[in-house]
Amino acid sequence: MDLEELRSLLGRHARPDATTAIDGVLVSKVDRSDAPEPATTGTVLAVIAQGTKRLGLGDRVLEYGAGQYLVASVDLPVTGQFLRVGPDCPALGFGLVLEPADIAELLLLAGPGDVPRAGGGTVPALAVCDAPDELLDAVVRLLRLLDRPRDRAALAPLVKREILWRVMTGEQGATVRQLGLADSGLSHVARAVAWIRSHYAQPFRVEDLARLSGMSQSAFYRNFQAVTAMSPLRFQKQIRLQEARLLLATRPGDVTGVAHRVGYDSASQFSREYRRQFGTPPSQDAARLRLDASGVPVAVPVRS
Repeated sequence: MDLEELRSLLGRHARPDATTAIDGVLVSKVDRSDAPEPATTGTVLAVIAQGTKRLGLGDRVLEYGAGQYLVASVDLPVTGQFLRVGPDCPALGFGLVLEPADIAELLLLAGPGDVPRAGGGTVPALAVCDAPDELLDAVVRLLRLLDRPRDRAALAPLVKREILWRVMTGEQGATVRQLGLADSGLSHVARAVAWIRSHYAQPFRVEDLARLSGMSQSAFYRNFQAVTAMSPLRFQKQIRLQEARLLLATRPGDVTGVAHRVGYDSASQFSREYRRQFGTPPSQDAARLRLDASGVPVAVPVRS
């Protein structure tokens, strides 16, 4: 399918906060290729119409571009960067938030043989593949409704269901379908992910998370690695460092306090791991973040 109309719709409806008039539908436009930045994926379907995005998750690197889509079935900490974009050729993307209840409803409506049979093992929570024409067509029809307010309330839910169905029965359907299955390996791991996110500053034992997830310790560790591409402790560290970065944007002079607040006993260890993760020491990175936000240089000592 020609991507031209999709690009036109995305370019016209892009907002700074990526939201649209249709609940759960996101539109993004990025016109510069910054250094890799930490982010969280959310549970989302993301289609790229122009540009290329590279994501780092643990030891995995995923790259997807025009005419491809990504599905994320767990809210994961990633490092993201748009490549080969600029003011004359911005990256343009469509996003649809994936709701477990919507997926479960479609699974219940499906007849015998309508949904591909699941393979063995736990599938990764992040996957990329080419978008079929039927999926791109449905995305375009959904975005057209942004220009047709009278039709939006009646038709948008129907087209969103079609998009979900196309993805659930497509190449990466297993990743999406797990969201709607209460007893899937992914749903068990998601409980542990939610606990770590809510209690990231607290130490934990892997056996306690395994018990929370309803798995043996070995099965939990294996499934957690398969879904998130990292160990539980490394996952916690990623969350801690991302939270610390948010805090430092408003408290740039309190590196030690921020380190303790996110769970580090040693400020020097925090600074080492922060620099390894983000490329610069905490106070220097905080100064850059404040400069990016205000456009006004801020005098802050070089971080060490």
